[in-house]
Amino acid sequence: MHSRLPLAPLRNTSLVIAADDVTRRRFIEFFTARIRNPNTRRAYRRAVGEFLLWCEAAGIASITAVEPVHVATYIEELTETRSAPTAKARLAAIRHLFDWFVTGHVVAVNPALSVRGPSHVVRSGRTPVLTPAEARQLLDAIDAGSVAGLRDRALIGIMVYSFARIGAALRMDVDDLFIQNRRLWARLLEKGGKRHEMPCHHNLEAYLQEYVDRCGLTADPNAPLFQTIDRKTKRLSGRSMCQSDAWQMVQRRATDAGIATKIGNHTFRATGITAYLKNGGTLERAAAMANHSSTRTTQLYDRRRDEVSLDEVERVLI
Repeated sequence: MHSRLPLAPLRNTSLVIAADDVTRRRFIEFFTARIRNPNTRRAYRRAVGEFLLWCEAAGIASITAVEPVHVATYIEELTETRSAPTAKARLAAIRHLFDWFVTGHVVAVNPALSVRGPSHVVRSGRTPVLTPAEARQLLDAIDAGSVAGLRDRALIGIMVYSFARIGAALRMDVDDLFIQNRRLWARLLEKGGKRHEMPCHHNLEAYLQEYVDRCGLTADPNAPLFQTIDRKTKRLSGRSMCQSDAWQMVQRRATDAGIATKIGNHTFRATGITAYLKNGGTLERAAAMANHSSTRTTQLYDRRRDEVSLDEVERVLI
């Protein structure tokens, strides 16, 4: 029943094998019933797997034998070789797992609850951002004479102009594009199951309309909007793209356009938000457009300070 969930590497660890039936069942339910987001599940699987392997090497007899000192030692060692955000993320995963064990009466207390992670203060995001000129250069370099070109331009466009996360864009079906007030709108299913609707920028509207019309997507409204390309026919396959497909596409398009910045899928969300704010948009409206629950999150995408810093650096005339 769990064959579709990537739990095999975790179920095969000795601590899970040695556990009783209740603990094993609770362990599997943590990754199936408790965590619904596939990205979170993947990150937690990695974090928990690494911790269990460390516990095995440290000679810890069972999952129920894990104590705060073990978790603290692991996080301390991890901090020496990995970044502070990574260590904090690993600690969060371990805490959530043992919280689940506590509520399932597998353990009496959470051994990770009293462990403090490394200090880490974030005032600006690390996502690489393109200038408006670079973003325009990238979009214009895409050959719209092919199905792949039409799809890629539309996908990058919806991330830039609608501030869409790549996951939300790839979950779109054809009927998530609709006309309202004589304008094309996009319906996005964002993190946490939040439904978010955005009117399309006129450039994005043109990209999407040409893509849908020329590829005949209107014939099947329930089909994935952004599909993989069949290698033989060079047509849309009917199967939705995954995030790794999109990442590889972005890398190819950036190389072809001569973009030197090392970009990723999230670059376009940050690029769009920064461009919006530079042109007089407000932080509150940007947060609403990006479907952020707090403007503090939106501020991480505001990279206008980078240009100020560069201007100041050039004042050092030697």
